[in-house]
Amino acid sequence: MAQEKEQETAAQLWREGDWVFTQPDGKPLDPRADHDAWEALLKEANVRDARHTAATMLLVLGLPTRAVMEVMGWSQMAMTTRYQHLAPQLIDGIAGQVAGLLWKAD
Repeated sequence: MAQEKEQETAAQLWREGDWVFTQPDGKPLDPRADHDAWEALLKEANVRDARHTAATMLLVLGLPTRAVMEVMGWSQMAMTTRYQHLAPQLIDGIAGQVAGLLWKAD
């Protein structure tokens, strides 16, 4: 729908191609510009590395390791050690769970 509007606006400047994502004139996206936009988005979101952030968020959500591996496209569990980081709130949550087990009210 949006691409059809761009095609109409570009008129004779439109470059037809078999592209899923295009520039406003129908040409394929410039990989450098796309990368620069991605880097700017990460900087604005204060995210150092999207892979580490995504893997850690899946850990915080409590997803099973096998599910995380599937979502992230990993074939080896060692990748979880490399990309997932224990966030402070996760450690606090674990401490709270242990305390709840040890000092459970009758």
